[in-house]
Amino acid sequence: VHYYSITVSTRTTMVKFSRAVLALNLLAASTSSSFAFMSGTTVARRSTHHHAFSRTISLQAEATKTTQEQTLPVMAGEDVMSQKGHGTSETPVMKELKWNCDYATADRICNFNRHYAEYAGYWESTSYLSEIVGTADEAPPTRYFDSVTGNHLFTAPMGRSLKEYLIESKSHGWPSFRDEEVNWDYVRCLPDGECVSITGTHLGHNIPDSKGNRYCI
Repeated sequence: VHYYSITVSTRTTMVKFSRAVLALNLLAASTSSSFAFMSGTTVARRSTHHHAFSRTISLQAEATKTTQEQTLPVMAGEDVMSQKGHGTSETPVMKELKWNCDYATADRICNFNRHYAEYAGYWESTSYLSEIVGTADEAPPTRYFDSVTGNHLFTAPMGRSLKEYLIESKSHGWPSFRDEEVNWDYVRCLPDGECVSITGTHLGHNIPDSKGNRYCI
């Protein structure tokens, strides 16, 4: 959350307000009332000024958000998926994967594959759902890590409920993440939509829908 400091001065008073962007309209209203001793024309001018200022900040915030959305996903070149010590990664998938995921399947998909995935609904055959659904909908989001390197890749749900995340994932067949749920320090997309880690792990694909980017992992 970005905070702004606004200083309003009169001949005898210096009033300093510090509020979050979303509170700027309230700030403008309270500022106008504090100058009620002045002429109606002056109050109107100040009120108009602060409302205009609030609107400017709001538009700037919207523009920033739009720009950020337009720059996602973070892209990479084909070289990130070049052949390395173990397929497209330096090392195999780690042993003893969480939720009883099959090691051989995980290693094949992550390191020796560019286009395919486990069969749709595979994730529901693991212990994943029983552990996730067993938590309250208000429980902290779950963090997901690269099965090769252990790097933190995704955190979900973010900006939506656990129920919404699960419904979307079930309807598609694979866990599906949104822009704000991706850790872009370690995740990249290629021009054809392939979603990968910066070290060469195949993660899935970006299959956008009407809501925006959707990373099916």
